[in-house]
Amino acid sequence: MSLYDYGLGTLAQYELTADRSARTRGALLCYTSRGVLILREFHGSEKKLEKQQELLLRLQENGINTDYFLRNNQESLVSKDKTEQRFTLQHWYEGKECDTKSREDILKSVRTLARLHILMKMEPVEEYRERSLREEYLRHNQELRKIRKFIRNKGASNVFEKNYLASVEQFLERAQYAVKLLDETDYDDLRERAWREGQVCHGEYNQHNILMLKGDHLGTAVTNFGHWSFDIQVADLYRFMRKILEKYNWNLELAGEMLREYHKIRPISAEEWKNLRVRFTYPEKYWKLANYYYSHKKVWISEKNVEKLQNLIRQREIWENFAEECFRDYPQ
Repeated sequence: MSLYDYGLGTLAQYELTADRSARTRGALLCYTSRGVLILREFHGSEKKLEKQQELLLRLQENGINTDYFLRNNQESLVSKDKTEQRFTLQHWYEGKECDTKSREDILKSVRTLARLHILMKMEPVEEYRERSLREEYLRHNQELRKIRKFIRNKGASNVFEKNYLASVEQFLERAQYAVKLLDETDYDDLRERAWREGQVCHGEYNQHNILMLKGDHLGTAVTNFGHWSFDIQVADLYRFMRKILEKYNWNLELAGEMLREYHKIRPISAEEWKNLRVRFTYPEKYWKLANYYYSHKKVWISEKNVEKLQNLIRQREIWENFAEECFRDYPQ
């Protein structure tokens, strides 16, 4: 019997039963008298979950479809099964994930994000504030150097390690340049203003968390807000664009369309524009791959990660030019 078979028993705490259920990405879809609901195992903080619910209900009331939570008969957002495992139950939607091959889906997702950001503001709470980008970049740069030293000391024994040593200087140079660019902007003021306004980021706004709905006037539902935090909101726009543009070989025309669609609904300030340029200058994906390799210290490295690294090395010049070209002119 699986974990979710046990979890199904928690539906009684909502006075619900499932006519049928189906597995989905790390959760269980339940078809009930209250529509499609999603049952998930929960490992987080219930205090943060209450703030998330406040945010989700606000968005829902303002016309954005979200996966808000149901309260059980004890008025709690979290229910325990007989093994004391914690679960949550959320409203869900019939729809397909944003198709990264469809420009229509991509631009619709960008427009939804702009609407989301206008509404995503709450009283700031220090413990949910995202760390400073400067701190993050300096730490990542230190980690890139540490990984370089580790591979040099032990000797590069596989394709991933050899490719890393052959490329790390160029990517590290770019990483240091991003810190220099950041220091030339009014980043601290921008971050402080976002904090004072209580700007909230989704934290994981990607194609998997945007559902395209049939017959809805906005046509989308936004899900999986578990990584939300207080931060400069263009961080979300950057994350979404980076995921898409990696698949489109850093296509400037598509990037321009995405930025214009967002800017029409929620104008990007001149300082946010500079901040986007900094974020696209930093080799985040390169650091992620290197960090994954180092933290797992694997003797065997997956072919997929070797391919990802080779692809980043291949795309390096196009990616470097992209940040310079794309953010040269502030949108009028």
